[in-house]
Amino acid sequence: MGPIPTLAALAAAVVVFVLALLQHRRPRDLGEVTLLPYGGIQFVALVVAVLMAAHLVTLLTGTPLIGRLSGGSL
Repeated sequence: MGPIPTLAALAAAVVVFVLALLQHRRPRDLGEVTLLPYGGIQFVALVVAVLMAAHLVTLLTGTPLIGRLSGGSL
């Protein structure tokens, strides 16, 4: 995946996160139940945004990100 699709996925994840946040904060009448779990949608969008940001860093620097518990160097 190149930088343009990565940026598009990152932007889409941020937009989905903001829309879910706005829907989650919307006032509701007493007893009204939401049909979608907006907190879960926010969590998934946040995970996708972090992964796309890490992938974008990898694309721009040319070296993969290595986790702390990866067991060593390349």
